[in-house]
Amino acid sequence: MVEATPAEAPPAPALRLGGMTPLTTIDFPGRLAAVLYCQGCPWRCGYCHNPELLDATAAGALPWAQALAFLESRRGLLDGVVFSGGEPTLQAGLGEALIAVRSLGLQRALHTGGMYPERLAALLPQLDWVGLDIKALPQRYNAITATPGSGARAWAGLEVLLAYGTDHECRTTWHAGLFGVDELLDLAQALAARGVRRWALQECRAPGAPAWALTTAHQQQLAAWFPSFTLRRA
Repeated sequence: MVEATPAEAPPAPALRLGGMTPLTTIDFPGRLAAVLYCQGCPWRCGYCHNPELLDATAAGALPWAQALAFLESRRGLLDGVVFSGGEPTLQAGLGEALIAVRSLGLQRALHTGGMYPERLAALLPQLDWVGLDIKALPQRYNAITATPGSGARAWAGLEVLLAYGTDHECRTTWHAGLFGVDELLDLAQALAARGVRRWALQECRAPGAPAWALTTAHQQQLAAWFPSFTLRRA
């Protein structure tokens, strides 16, 4: 008779990281945090600000064990960790990584485009805050992301987040060459109608992006639709 062997410890998550910001005060509201950048994204937005993280087949530049050791060395100094990207929910190891971070007594935040609503739903119980990138109205997504069906999935991710109730911010990086002010106002109304309470409008800094044609009256109109509205200019 073969005796049962003791259960082995679970393996470290196979999380591919493209890099890290050791300290930030802006990526996780109200917390001092580190940011871990996950490698890989299924979308190909022309104005992506982290194009080096798009390739999901690229080897990680920062080993997970090294990142975890750094976080452990900052216990008592950091409040939390942000998983950004790329697209963190692309990686199957994210859930285990969140558990490991929680074991260090750190809060956990996620930056996501919402393209995997089922995975987002499974992760929400482990998250303290979510920054959800809503790029446009659903019908505009295919042209922005070069990915058919991306708009429906992103907005499904929004519905999942709103239904669960995790503390969050929706943010839109507006490239004024892709859609105009009237459509931006329609987007804001659609978000407000679904129950979004915190929305940040961010200026696109991609080369060649046109200047905003957003008047003070437009800004006041946008602010009136949300309990919390933030305008982030370059």
